Amino acid sequence: METSAIIPHIEALIFASDKPLTTLEITTLINSALGFIDDQADTDQIDSAINGIKEKYDTEFYAFELKQSGGGWQFLTKPEYHKTIALLNGDKFIKKLSSAALETLAIIAYKQPITKSEMESIRGVNCDYAVQKLLEKDLIIIAGRNEDAVGKPLIYATSKSFMDYFGINSAEELPKINEMLMDEVIKTEVKNLPEEEIPTEE
Repeated sequence: METSAIIPHIEALIFASDKPLTTLEITTLINSALGFIDDQADTDQIDSAINGIKEKYDTEFYAFELKQSGGGWQFLTKPEYHKTIALLNGDKFIKKLSSAALETLAIIAYKQPITKSEMESIRGVNCDYAVQKLLEKDLIIIAGRNEDAVGKPLIYATSKSFMDYFGINSAEELPKINEMLMDEVIKTEVKNLPEEEIPTEE
C-alpha cells in the first residue's frame, strides 16, 4: 500500500490515542487495521509517513504539531498558543510547581532511583510534602524498594508523564549538569565584564 494511503490512518490513531504511540505500536496497529497480508507496512514506511505528517503540521496553517514526546508520537499545541488554551482550561492548566517541588523533582530526575532520605540529605530539608505533590501530579512514581538499605525504604523515579510534561523521551535527554554549570559560569563572566569587553555578533 502507498504511504499516502497510510497517512490518514496514522493521524487518526495518534489523534485518538490517550497516550503517546511509538513507531512500532503504530506499525502493528496499521497492519492489523488494514489487514495487510503480503504487503505489510514496516517501520521504515511508517517512519516515512510520520515525517510527512510532521512536515504537514509544522506549517503555519495549524495550531498544533506532531511531536515525539513522552516516549512516543502525539499531537501537541504549538507553544505560541499555550496562553490561549490556558484561558479555556483555567487554573488547572496553568498551575505551576512550587520551588520546593521543582528542586525535589530535579533531584529525582538526575539521581533516580532514589529514596526520600537521600533526597533530604541533598536538599537539607524534609521532602514529604514535595514528594506527595509530585506523586499526585503523576510526575514521579514509586519504583520499588531499596532492598539493601535498612528498613527497605521506597525508591522514587520519574514517570512517563514527567517526560511528556517536559517534552522529552527519556531521562538521557535531560541537560547534562556540567553543561548547565558551564552556561552559568559563562553568563556570570559576561555579566562581570566591562561593557566595552562584552562580545557582540558581527
